[in-house]
Amino acid sequence: MTGMLGHILFLTLLVGYIQLAATTPGVFQWIASLEASNSSLLQYPTQLTQNIVPKQIHSHNDYWRDVPLLTALSFGVSSVEADVWLVNETLYVGHDVAALTPNRTFDTLYVRPLLEVLAAQNPKTPFTVNQTVPNGVFDTSPSTSLQLLVDIKTNGTEALPFILKALQPLRSAGYLTTSSNGSLTTSVVTVIGTGNSPLDGVKALEPRDYFFDAPLTQLNDTTLNTTWDATLSPVASTDYGAAVGWSGLTTISDAQRNIITTLVNDAHSRGIKARFWDTPGWPIIARNSVWRELLNDGADWLNADDLEAAANKF
Repeated sequence: MTGMLGHILFLTLLVGYIQLAATTPGVFQWIASLEASNSSLLQYPTQLTQNIVPKQIHSHNDYWRDVPLLTALSFGVSSVEADVWLVNETLYVGHDVAALTPNRTFDTLYVRPLLEVLAAQNPKTPFTVNQTVPNGVFDTSPSTSLQLLVDIKTNGTEALPFILKALQPLRSAGYLTTSSNGSLTTSVVTVIGTGNSPLDGVKALEPRDYFFDAPLTQLNDTTLNTTWDATLSPVASTDYGAAVGWSGLTTISDAQRNIITTLVNDAHSRGIKARFWDTPGWPIIARNSVWRELLNDGADWLNADDLEAAANKF
């Protein structure tokens, strides 16, 4: 009987405690109440990329993703790449001609979405009337510039004027990194031409807001008749396999590591960031070993197809 009374007493106390908790506004109830009310206090103005930390990852063939650009941003990726084809005076995006469609253009997949993202990050309010420097795509690091690589697949000299015209909305808004009179002014989007981008055409731009992906292994090649620095080439790239050749499945040799560090240090001495493309993607252990080695040796970008793996691994 005593046991039954004790059990009843326990249940009575438990019910009373639950009732008390239901009527006493603790912190969790307060949170629930605010969330249920859709309070404006919880609506962070620039929450599009809230809590996303930018990472030095390059989204290789970014347009392959289910949602180009935005998927990369969701992982904190701060460099994206688009293959661009000039066909009948329109810039289409795709890996090859079989992948081109009328609605997937450079404008629809990259320029317009970037304008919308940056508009969300730069609301027009009484508090921002005196703001002179725009916020970038990442709320946690508004000064981080998103790198947009434009890999021209058709004739570069013919395509360049159309690309420059397509960039006009970003230019007009003051969003593009610009070089003028030998001085670089970094803004929230840095556009860099690669693939068939014409070196002479890019060098002739003044002011310049379309840059050139320098050849990482040829920065000292005098036959190119070019002084490589960040005002022309904020980044220099090379084919990892051709330049280094380490598979990631064995112990890297001193000579192979020296190739990486020499190329990286040469680029850095010129104010240029270093990128190695076509790094191993499989097996995973090889991919991760190469990524780790490149980061340890000072490379600035991880060239990645699997963005989630790159974002979560390091």
